[in-house]
Amino acid sequence: MSNFEINNINDFSVSERFQRYVQIDTQSDSNSPTCPSTDKQKNLGKLLVEELLAFGISDAAIDDNGYVYATIPSNTEKSVPTICFCSHMDTSPDSSGKDVKPLVHRNYQGQDLVLPDDNNIIIKYTEHPDLANQIGNNIITASGTTLLGADDKAGIAEIMDAARLLMQHPEIKHGDIKILFTPDEEIGRGVDKADLKRVGADFAYTMDGEKAGTIEDETFSADGAILTIHGVSVHPGFAKGKMQSAIKIASAIIEALPQDRLSPESTNKKDGFVHPTNISGTVEKAEIHFIIRDHNTANLAKHESELESIAKSILAKYPNCSYTFEVKEQYRNMKEILDQFPQIMEIGIEAITRAGMKAERRSIRGGTDGSRLSFMGLPCPNIFAGGHAFHGKQEWVSEQDMQKAVLTILHVATLWEEK
Repeated sequence: MSNFEINNINDFSVSERFQRYVQIDTQSDSNSPTCPSTDKQKNLGKLLVEELLAFGISDAAIDDNGYVYATIPSNTEKSVPTICFCSHMDTSPDSSGKDVKPLVHRNYQGQDLVLPDDNNIIIKYTEHPDLANQIGNNIITASGTTLLGADDKAGIAEIMDAARLLMQHPEIKHGDIKILFTPDEEIGRGVDKADLKRVGADFAYTMDGEKAGTIEDETFSADGAILTIHGVSVHPGFAKGKMQSAIKIASAIIEALPQDRLSPESTNKKDGFVHPTNISGTVEKAEIHFIIRDHNTANLAKHESELESIAKSILAKYPNCSYTFEVKEQYRNMKEILDQFPQIMEIGIEAITRAGMKAERRSIRGGTDGSRLSFMGLPCPNIFAGGHAFHGKQEWVSEQDMQKAVLTILHVATLWEEK
């Protein structure tokens, strides 16, 4: 099938699929030790398996940990690398994903979108730059009380629709195409129990990006840190000259963090940051959890050293107190791996171009399953899924952008076969 014929496909089901999937609550839970962290994620996984089997994909299955695996068999005599497309099923714990009511705003004309279940939630044209590219398109939002779930059910719907089309159109030539849907990406555990031998792919693409036409080959490198402060607890009625409150020390450390640099509020592009995400404790003991991020992996140690120096300088005023500082690696910048396999990005960029868009290569101020997969031996950049304003009630996606993502997947499949 030629580029032109692929671009002429117009029997998309991606919007309907997406609206169906977002109504299934799949919110993950970082406080849960299980995999998946919430059993309800399997509800979506089981539905996806049923639909894949209905397409004729005979090996589609979900495992005990909630991972969905499937293979679209090769239909070419050529020897072609095996490619995997991956998206995550969970939604962010930051905003409710229960009882999502997807709304389609047809033929968008540049107006602000007031969401009906909470009139205070307004998607403003002036605050969402990509709305300028959506005139005449159909915009899907939630109703105002939940997130939408475009992150990453848009990616799931796109992979599912592309799988349906590949099975229906044997004239689209491709090698083996693997599908992987993961749980718990939003809490940093998306590929913890992924069976890469079962996936059996050479290269992969996550469909988890934002603006149509974008492809990302660079993420943050990320560490997590826990600063534990051991104070001195004394009855407050007899505390003069004795009590040294771990809560107050923790507060002083947070107050001493740089505000005009090295914080999410004052950084952009490739600037790194140190960000306190959680604080808890008592007079006797307090904990601060931090995330440390930078595109340059070597800078993480510098940021961590500065953070510990700030803690030491505050604690120097409290001679009877002590602290521990524990750092754990979370993920690394996938560019370190992807630069070794330039053809992955070259094909991704050409696929986006063939699907009728101007390809834009970007860095992510965040991470994806692709970050971890790349370092696990499955090099994996991130292609747009079309969603915007992730993790909140203003989240939205364009139906037409999701269709462009489906075409991009089809072109990626054919390009690997061509080349």
